[in-house]
Amino acid sequence: MHNALQGAPLEWSSAMQRTYLEKVLDNALLLEGTYDYVVIHDPQPAALLALSSSSSVNGPNTKWVWRCHIDLTDANPDVWEFFRPYVEQHDASVWTMPEFVPSSLSMDRIVQAPPCIDPLSVKNLELPTPFVGEICKQYGIDPHRPMLCQVSRYDPWKDPLGVIEAYRIVREEVPDVQLVLAGSMATDDPEGFQVWQDVDAARQGDSDIHLLSNIQQVGNVQINAFQRAADVVIQKSLREGFGLTVSEGLWKGTPVVGGRAGGIVLQIRDGEDGYLVDTVEECAARCLELLRDPDGAQEKGAAGREHVRRNFLSTRELEDWVGLFTSLSG
Repeated sequence: MHNALQGAPLEWSSAMQRTYLEKVLDNALLLEGTYDYVVIHDPQPAALLALSSSSSVNGPNTKWVWRCHIDLTDANPDVWEFFRPYVEQHDASVWTMPEFVPSSLSMDRIVQAPPCIDPLSVKNLELPTPFVGEICKQYGIDPHRPMLCQVSRYDPWKDPLGVIEAYRIVREEVPDVQLVLAGSMATDDPEGFQVWQDVDAARQGDSDIHLLSNIQQVGNVQINAFQRAADVVIQKSLREGFGLTVSEGLWKGTPVVGGRAGGIVLQIRDGEDGYLVDTVEECAARCLELLRDPDGAQEKGAAGREHVRRNFLSTRELEDWVGLFTSLSG
């Protein structure tokens, strides 16, 4: 369902629809209490409002907001038309980019508000350089050698296989380069383990391709360290709602090479903070460019950090939500 809304083919059967509604109803029956605002994130619980109509949680003054984090520009029409009536029951919807909003959506209040990172979270706090180096060593990564890093779920839309291809092109000119692919295995993504196996097979036993996840106790501190240790952070997504890892990398002063997809184009000013790419070959060429020019890479990383400070920190997101709640309450 999630993939179909991002453009993947899917036969959306009545049995699937029934399963979806049954599970949402199970959750609706667990809701208790009354609220001023209820924010529903993404399609998984989108029907919660419709199925909570008789619940105490849905009081006469309760305002419901649907927050869409994914790119619906090429959504499977059958799946989107199933969801659209449930979305339109909400008092407002919030989107990462106006381009993501389907033309068929009929709502009075449609808001654009990109996600943000929390600079005080463990994943984004400052870390001493020696500590960063020690964490890398614990995972077999040499902090003194060039390093490329992509942090993302094991999802085909993140194109981890394309990242490996780009790394191999880079290695032809920078033989000692390393690649770190790190991310969590999402419990709600049954395809994640299959993608992991595909990526593991693609690295062909290369000890300089480090395939890491929460299975190896990689958490927020480790991700923070990897992004700081990297010479280049990559986010070569083919489809992307926003891609918080781009802002995370830039916030650490590391230049980012990202796929020209979704919200990544909001975060990377091409040539200023890093580069936007469309192909494996472009990705490799831009990574090589940054590795060959460490001073220029440092300048791009610093520019990226300032761009994130001005646009993608949680203080700005807080202002967005307070403004929306205030307008909804009249």
